[in-house]
Amino acid sequence: MHKVVENIKPEFIVNKKGNKKAVILSLKEYENILELLEDFEDANDLLRAEREATSFIPYDNFRKTWLKN
Repeated sequence: MHKVVENIKPEFIVNKKGNKKAVILSLKEYENILELLEDFEDANDLLRAEREATSFIPYDNFRKTWLKN
């Protein structure tokens, strides 16, 4: 498991019956989770782009074209 997830120490808010209803995280834990989600979204976008790509050009060629503009 990812170390961000392993280090989370949640506190729970429970109802009168003892059922968990909410979670309390430190601000740092919350921010770490958001960052991890963004990383996963970026990785997913990259995988989707690779699957849907119809062709690739070598990076050096792309860079030369990009720098000219």
